[in-house]
This record gives sequence, C-alpha cells and structure tokens, in this order.
Amino acid sequence: MSRLVVVGVQWGDEGKGKMTDYLAQNSDVVVRYQGGNNAGHTITFKGQKYALQSIPSGIFNPTIKNVMANGMVINPKAVLEELRRLNDMGITDYRLFISDRASVVMPYHLALDGAYEGIKGSNMIGTTKKGIGPAYADKYNRIGIRIGDLLDRDYFALRLREALTVKNMELRMLGLDTFDFEPLFEEFIGYGQSLSSYICDTSVLLNDEVKNDSKILFEGAQGVMLCVEHGTYPFVTSSSPASVGVPIGTGIPPKYIDRALGICKAYNTRVGAGAFPTELDGDLADYIRNRGREFGTVTGRPRRVGFLDTVALRYACHISGIDSLAIMLFDVLSGVGELKICTHYELDGKRIDFVPSTVNAYSRCKPIYTDMPVWTEDISSCRTFDELPANAKAYLKKIEELTATPIDYVSVGPDRVQTIAVK
Repeated sequence: MSRLVVVGVQWGDEGKGKMTDYLAQNSDVVVRYQGGNNAGHTITFKGQKYALQSIPSGIFNPTIKNVMANGMVINPKAVLEELRRLNDMGITDYRLFISDRASVVMPYHLALDGAYEGIKGSNMIGTTKKGIGPAYADKYNRIGIRIGDLLDRDYFALRLREALTVKNMELRMLGLDTFDFEPLFEEFIGYGQSLSSYICDTSVLLNDEVKNDSKILFEGAQGVMLCVEHGTYPFVTSSSPASVGVPIGTGIPPKYIDRALGICKAYNTRVGAGAFPTELDGDLADYIRNRGREFGTVTGRPRRVGFLDTVALRYACHISGIDSLAIMLFDVLSGVGELKICTHYELDGKRIDFVPSTVNAYSRCKPIYTDMPVWTEDISSCRTFDELPANAKAYLKKIEELTATPIDYVSVGPDRVQTIAVK
C-alpha cells in the first residue's frame, strides 16, 4: 500500500514511534498530521534511544521527506531545541518540511494551559501544560497565529496585536502576567527566520507525492480514545488522532488513504485523569509499569496501567477504520503472574459491549474478564510468530478473535530488529 496511516488505538503511548520508525525505512515521506510537542515518540536503534516530540519519526533517514502538516500546533522554540538535540546526537542529515498553515503555540498559550488546569482543581484533565489546547482553541476562534505569518513582518504584527488584545484581557482576568508586543514580536520573527528554509505549503508537496505514487506514512499523536470527537470527553486531547484526521490535517483527499494500521499495547496504559475500567494497582501494576518503562516521554509521569481492554479497542478500530494491528511491548507480559483480557463491561448491572459517551457512565463500568494463560519465557529474541511460546500465541489469537482484526506485527523489544512481521 502506498499510503498508510499509523494510528494509536488506545489512550496514547502505544509505541507508535517505534512502528513508524520501523515502517519508515520503506517510505518516501513521513507525515505528522495533528497534535504538538505534548506527545513524545521514543525510538531505539543501534543501542541509542531518541525521544521526539514534534518532529516526524522518519527524521533519522536522510532520504525521507518529513512533514509537519497543517493539522499540527507547533511551538517554534521547542522545534529548534529538538533539532539542536538531534544535532548534538549526530543527526544532521535530514529533510524537514513545516506547513505554513500549521498553528503556532505562543507563550501565552502555556500560561493559560496551566491556569485552566489549576482552576479545574480535582477535575483537571491532566494536560502536559504545553499550551496545546489553548492553541487549538485560538485556531478555531480565528485569533491564532500560523507558521506562515512569521515570515511576513507586517502581517505578523497585525495578527499578533489582534491576538494580544484578547489574550492579555484573558490573562488579566486570571490574575496572570500579560505579554508586551515588542519582545514577543521580535522573538517569533526570529524563530520564523531560523525555520524559514523548512516552511512551505506542505499540501502541495503531499499532493505531488501522491501523483508520483510515493510511499507515504502518516503518523498521529496520542490515541483514538483521546480523540476530541470520539474519545472519553472531556478527558481528551484537542485534536483527532484517528485516521479521519489525516485529510483535514494534511490537505489531501480521503480517497488517497489506502490503509490504517492500529498500534496497540499488549496491555493498557493511560496518562492523566479520566475513566479507565481495567486499571490495576499494587504489585502487578508496578511489575508491568517498571518492565514497560511506563513513564511519560514528555513529562516523566508514571502511567496508569491496566489489563488489555478489547471493548475500547474494538471501538477505536471501528472509529478509525483499522485494517490490521501491531501489538507493542508484548515482551513486557513475560513472567507476569496474572493475565486477563477485558471482553465486555458491566454498567449498572447490565452487560454492555460499547463505550458510553459520558465520563459519568464510563466511570461506572466494571470490566468483565476472560482469564489467559501466562508464560515465563523471554521472547525478546523471537523473530517469527512460530518461535513464540504457545501461551503467547494464544494471547495474540484471542486479540484477533475479540477484535475481528488481524495482527500484522508484534513488537518484542524496543529496537527495530525486535519486530515480528506476522503476515
């Protein structure tokens, strides 16, 4: 397939970075179509670990075109810092393209993000406080700054003055420091100059690549269960990580998307607040968390851990039109003392097979499990499906059965080579 979307089908942190990096080796273009530097991708190869936040996962291959598309909200300062970190690690030969229509994360967005979280108290969303939500809100309020604006002094001055009229009023209402026009203007004009060689109309670039039948890999941030449209609202991100976000986030028609690969951990994790029916605590949760290194790439926060939830997984696959799955961090389950898969929920005494639309109802859902046999063998060196222990195979086959979705890949370790191509 020439155009493949890689979609997280849980609450994010599924291992999309590794699979995107793995699949990018046979791609011409890698595109990030939504989100910002609130989402990290950790990639490991040749014994070296790289943490990306905004930049697409194909950046390590000098032949790949890496596109930060219009659906993203981009912090220029953070992008420049990320490029400097890559340079310090010896990654200097790359091809990067940044959409002139992508929205800019401004300093006042970070201030507002933190303030809004504080106001919510015990009902806080658990954002990374990177300003992503306020930046998307300004985009839809039509007072946002776009990357292309930073290349035009007169137009950027006009747009920034208009934005500050509103944002400074908002900041004062919240008791926060306001921003002066001049230093903010000069700072971001400077960022525009530093990034100018990367900025272009990426929709033109991508449509030309489609015409040339290039192999294009689309990667999102977070996961479908955090989709602002279909996720566990309001405990969601501010964009749509689902495959339906690709056309609007890149400027290419839906008909040019060939296939969607769902990236799914062998268990569940969640960062921040919100309902999590299969959540575990105690020694079992600690075992999985520590073996899976379940701490946020961006924040370092410990992730909440739970058994695999196939009710949520089926829903996410349905919403995003998933054709096949990649099961990640499968090696983490080796040696676990107890193993279950959630097949249904019980809501107010009734057995259900759907994700309720309100967090109030979803928080009352109790998981209905099927017990699965465990295995103790180290599977990190397995390179084919047949090499896996019988109980590990049974676990994978149960996922296929419960989701009616075939598994194409199984990850048994963080390195590129620790990937089993099942089909």
